[in-house]
Amino acid sequence: MNPNDLTPLEEALGYRFKRPEILLLALTHSSYARELQAAAASSDPIPDNEQLEFLGDSILSFAVSAELVQRFPHFQEGTLSKLRAQVVSEKYLVPVAMRFQVGAYLQLGRGEENSGGRSKAALLCDALEAILAAVYLDGGIECVRRLILESILAPELERLNASGDVLLLTDYKSALQELIQANSHQHLSYTVVGVDGPEHRKNFTVELRLLDASSPGTVVYVKRAAGSTKKKAEQEAARQILEHLSHKATHESETSKAVN
Repeated sequence: MNPNDLTPLEEALGYRFKRPEILLLALTHSSYARELQAAAASSDPIPDNEQLEFLGDSILSFAVSAELVQRFPHFQEGTLSKLRAQVVSEKYLVPVAMRFQVGAYLQLGRGEENSGGRSKAALLCDALEAILAAVYLDGGIECVRRLILESILAPELERLNASGDVLLLTDYKSALQELIQANSHQHLSYTVVGVDGPEHRKNFTVELRLLDASSPGTVVYVKRAAGSTKKKAEQEAARQILEHLSHKATHESETSKAVN
């Protein structure tokens, strides 16, 4: 791999820069810029990627926030913040940067180079955010939004969903509880109605009832869900009722518009 040839990086990103110098700036660490300035014996600072990293961090947070609000309309601020924090965390962004092989293209000073800077988590994360800003400045918000959704957000949501962890991360129980609390005439009831399977691989079935508090015994909606733990079964049941309420609200809104 030739670190001076940024074409493979552009191909990995799925974006071709009209101004490649912006991408090069996004990969320029401050240690390299300081060495260039010292070598030139100049008092004029050499640009590095710190401002782009600052901008990219904001762009990433905005794009992820907007998409999460659209995907999970019933989630309250706390739940959305928890999910966003997972997606924009250094722990998650570093593997994304490594997948793009960002480290191979970094322009580093000798000190950083010799201390393993190409694999340092902070440098990789900062460079990835700087690259996002570079895409935005070169191609606009839609180009960087697509990159963020396809390469950062979607893969993580798919991974969490496949592992079942998304049920715990997004906390559907809390989101549903917050929604129901806005309606004083309803409350929730979780009941374990079944446990089967061997001791080391038990499967729990939970029944979740949405009850009308103003009419004791009246069930508004009921859903059963299974999971390898009681908590996962409860989360899945809550997710399904949230989905039901979302579809119901959408239908009622469309009906109201049609009548008016």
